[in-house]
Amino acid sequence: MSSAAAKATTTVPSSPPVCTLSSLDHLVLTVQSIPASIEFYTRILGMAHQSFTSAADPNSTPRHALLFGSQKINLHQAGKEFEPKAGTALPGTADLCFLTEEDVGVVLKRLVDRGIEVLEGGQVVRRTGARNPLRSVYVRDPDGNLIEISNPTV
Repeated sequence: MSSAAAKATTTVPSSPPVCTLSSLDHLVLTVQSIPASIEFYTRILGMAHQSFTSAADPNSTPRHALLFGSQKINLHQAGKEFEPKAGTALPGTADLCFLTEEDVGVVLKRLVDRGIEVLEGGQVVRRTGARNPLRSVYVRDPDGNLIEISNPTV
């Protein structure tokens, strides 16, 4: 663990917040190619693809999402984003960390076997996670988003 992680501090608001958040429901990735993103996230990371329409307008353009655990990633086609959207919605600007129950050493070998470039020297590296230290491997998705695949350590 780095010395920066060992010296981390947590602060709480000095005045009452508007609300207290409990978890993340979904996030949105703006992508160059929805089919390429679906291919990567389903075949490489084991997510499920879901196609859906807006509950408010069932005749609307079909939307696409990736499901894993109890979370969801909605996909927006660059230049055809759904409103409202981020102020600067661009492909390749995300840095995401996913937890896996599979040993990241095994994940590393499978990535290499599939010809996927593993960053950080092609090795498992130690990082600091939200709750625990992590053992991680890094790859990029088709848009260049940084994807960290990790195991928590205790």
